[in-house]
Amino acid sequence: MAERLSLSELNGAVKKVLATNFTAPVWVVGEISEINIHSNGHCYLTLIEKGESEDRIVAQARATIWSYTFRMLRPFFETTTGQQLTDGIKVLLQVSVEFHEMYGFSLNVRNIDPTYTLGDQALKRREIIRRLTEDGVLTMNKELELPLVPQKIAIISSPSAAGYEDFMEQLTNNGNGYKFYTKLFPAVMQGNQAEQSIVEALDRIYPYEDFFDVVVIIRGGGSQVDLSCFDNYNIAYHITQFPLPVLSGIGHEKDDSIADLVAHTRLKTPTAVAEFILDGVAAFEDRINLMQQETISLVENRLEEEKNLLEDLTGELSKLVRDQLGNKKRELMQRTWRFQQEIKLTLQNSEHRLGKKLQKAGFLVDRIFYVHRQKIEKARNMIHVTIPGSLQGKREQMDHYLLKFRHLSVRGIGNEIHRIELAGQKAMLSDPANILKKGYSITTVRGILVKDIALLKSDEVMNTRFSDGAVLSKIIEIKQSDKNDS
Repeated sequence: MAERLSLSELNGAVKKVLATNFTAPVWVVGEISEINIHSNGHCYLTLIEKGESEDRIVAQARATIWSYTFRMLRPFFETTTGQQLTDGIKVLLQVSVEFHEMYGFSLNVRNIDPTYTLGDQALKRREIIRRLTEDGVLTMNKELELPLVPQKIAIISSPSAAGYEDFMEQLTNNGNGYKFYTKLFPAVMQGNQAEQSIVEALDRIYPYEDFFDVVVIIRGGGSQVDLSCFDNYNIAYHITQFPLPVLSGIGHEKDDSIADLVAHTRLKTPTAVAEFILDGVAAFEDRINLMQQETISLVENRLEEEKNLLEDLTGELSKLVRDQLGNKKRELMQRTWRFQQEIKLTLQNSEHRLGKKLQKAGFLVDRIFYVHRQKIEKARNMIHVTIPGSLQGKREQMDHYLLKFRHLSVRGIGNEIHRIELAGQKAMLSDPANILKKGYSITTVRGILVKDIALLKSDEVMNTRFSDGAVLSKIIEIKQSDKNDS
């Protein structure tokens, strides 16, 4: 039958066994699951160990750092590693193994090796980078195109941070007077709450991706311990997936954090971020000014070339116009001379025909008068022979009628001659040369006398003849008058 022991006897036996086998302190590796710093200065830890292939806890133990030891170990660890002694980190502790009959198994921490934690941090960092690389997102934010002139800026920072104030001062009171729209999305920038707070700030900005140009994450200085939260997979992953370029100005003095590594552009300080934005805007303005000068120069050169070409064309056109005007002038003079000759010949023919008609009319009048006179003389002789003296009065009456007939004949012939003279004067007044002298003109196109605007066409040359010369003109536009116009 197995030996029967009381609980105190069993615990005492365990204590003896542990004391026998652990006579000196040992180095133990574990992850701090919980940490509690008591008001009396003592630090109470819960250490765990997880399986390599899964996140399951395979071992757990309590550990204590007494106040005297804790006051020395804590600053030594945090100064060396740049990391707070907090939960979630792996540590290498020198402990004495203790067992108390009342309180059970515990570890009394004597020392801590910060180099192991540094190595573990580096390992974690490499692991995060490996995961981001395998996910294919490590450089996604860097591949976004940075706006040439980022003017609408979303800021993730603590409202009370000096770095935020420095950033706004530099951006707002810039020497060039550039204007920017900024919106602060407050977040916790250190400690255990930083991860969730920064991710939530990014989520609040996301609905306004079409409004903002860039996102700025700034903190502004602090120890490596304070900034360790930016070596975080969740923060880094959200930055890589963000649709806007992210500029980081967290304030690391030495190594870049993983947040810096995945951001579009990493700057050292918040002030440097503001200077980067201002420099980009100034560079864009310089390019615009340069392009303006180049454009003005190109336009001036082109105008000079076109001016020279226009002068050459004007000279050639002037020569062509002068030659054309000379040819048209000679042609007009020839046509005018022929027209005058035709008019003179027509007038001469008219005068000749009129003279013949006058001559013929005078001959007929003389013939008629002669015949009537013979008849009257014959009648008069017959009267002298056959008519008694008592008819002398009738003879006188006949002489009166004869005189009246002659008077009427002469007057009729005079009227006809006057009508012929008026016709000659009218023909002289219709002479084109006389008409031109009265202020009228004669217009021809293609040698055709223009009596109707329908004969004219655009771009044709008109020849307008005046009494003392001619003018050539080019038709640019033809406007027909409305028949209903008053």
